[in-house]
Amino acid sequence: MFIKKIGIDLGTANILIFIPQKGVVINEPSVVAVSVIDNKILAVGNEAKEMFGKTPDSICASRPVKDGVIADYKVTEAMIKYFINKVSGKIRFSKPEVIVSVPAGITSTEKRAVIDATVQAGAKNAYVVKEPILAAIGAGIPINTPFGNMIIDIGGGTSEVAVISLGGVVSFSSVRVGGDKLDQAVSEYIRKKHSVAIGERNAEEIKIKIGNAIAEEGSEDFTEVRGRDLVSGLPKTIKISSNEITEAIQDELEEIIRTVKNVLQETPPELSSDVIDRGMVLSGGGALLKNLDKLLSRSTGVPCYVADDPLLCVVKGTGSVLNNLDMYKRSIISKK
Repeated sequence: MFIKKIGIDLGTANILIFIPQKGVVINEPSVVAVSVIDNKILAVGNEAKEMFGKTPDSICASRPVKDGVIADYKVTEAMIKYFINKVSGKIRFSKPEVIVSVPAGITSTEKRAVIDATVQAGAKNAYVVKEPILAAIGAGIPINTPFGNMIIDIGGGTSEVAVISLGGVVSFSSVRVGGDKLDQAVSEYIRKKHSVAIGERNAEEIKIKIGNAIAEEGSEDFTEVRGRDLVSGLPKTIKISSNEITEAIQDELEEIIRTVKNVLQETPPELSSDVIDRGMVLSGGGALLKNLDKLLSRSTGVPCYVADDPLLCVVKGTGSVLNNLDMYKRSIISKK
């Protein structure tokens, strides 16, 4: 297979890969299972996530990307290499050019780590682009116009808020609160209130199934939760409501709202009026939380909309950049 260009959304929770003319070809968890004894990679992606929280002492299943940046360089390199090989084959006549998404607040050292890991994994050239810009492009926002556009990208590890105008970030803030922190909050709430211990995957499933950013009296949803009773140590099934989940994640949602307000306060007046006219756009997996757009609108007084396919916005943005690589090289791309 002859692939010249690859776009990678290197997320804390998921890794997504875009190939021009083919679209999104990979959407798998950013999880790697490693043998503790000989440091050998045993599984990557979906297969590794199935092992999460279920491994013996000899196997470690973990996420090598934390809060949007590389936490374990070698394992991240192996993960990127695995997925590049998966989409383009191990035998290649030429190396592909690769674009990787990075958080807007990334340091030069962290940026260098992403570029080096991607080149070591088999890229001819590696370019990094800020996530909010890619999310805005993927959401169909015309970033090169002289108007203020606000994007709120809520991923697994971070929530990034940016106002973009003329192809650049004018005001920006990020907070290390995302899907993972919401899952932890759900798990902690159930442990404290119901004395039942549940795993990360369980907490994530509950959040997806009945999670709600706004409490709805009289019309809440319910689900059964299975876990370990902290008193007896035996398996136990309890019933919880969506309003309990709303209560559990309140602090994390407040942090995201504070971050959005900070960016609005720092935005120049001319661009602020554009944001009020055009509204804020929500992207990332966190945008799928029920009523989050309504909560943000209510808290800020600015209209808020969820992008089409919010989970795919960043990776679709890499696709648009790949299709116009020469044009974007001059403006939004950082290269080795």
